[in-house]
Amino acid sequence: QVQLTESGGGLVQPGGSLRLSCAASGTIFSIDTMGWYRQAPGKERELVATITSGSSTNYADSVKGRFTISRDNAKNTVYLQMNSLKPEDTAVYYCNAGIWVGVGRWKNTWGQGTQVTVSS
Repeated sequence: QVQLTESGGGLVQPGGSLRLSCAASGTIFSIDTMGWYRQAPGKERELVATITSGSSTNYADSVKGRFTISRDNAKNTVYLQMNSLKPEDTAVYYCNAGIWVGVGRWKNTWGQGTQVTVSS
C-alpha cells in the first residue's frame, strides 16, 4: 500500500505565503513525476506545478513567478512554496505522484487534499 500525505494548508491573507508538503509512504521502489493540482468550488481540477525525478519543473501560467515546486528524493517528499497569494488561489490542493511499487507495477497516486484559503 502506498499513500501521499499532504500538510501545510490553511488561511492566509492576500499577499501572504504558505508552504505545502506531501510525503509518500509505503512500499516505494522509485517515484517519477510529482505534482500539485488544485480544485476551486464549481471548477475542474487544474494543474499547478510538476517536477520530474530529474527536477525539471513546469508551472501553470497563473502561478509562474509566485509558486516554486521542489522535491527531496531522499524523503520522498514534494513541496510547494506559494508566495504573493491571491484570493483566486483559494482551492483544495492535491498532491500527485507516479510511483513504482514493484517490478513492472506503476501506480498513479493522489493525496487526500489540503484546503488553502486566501482571504482578508
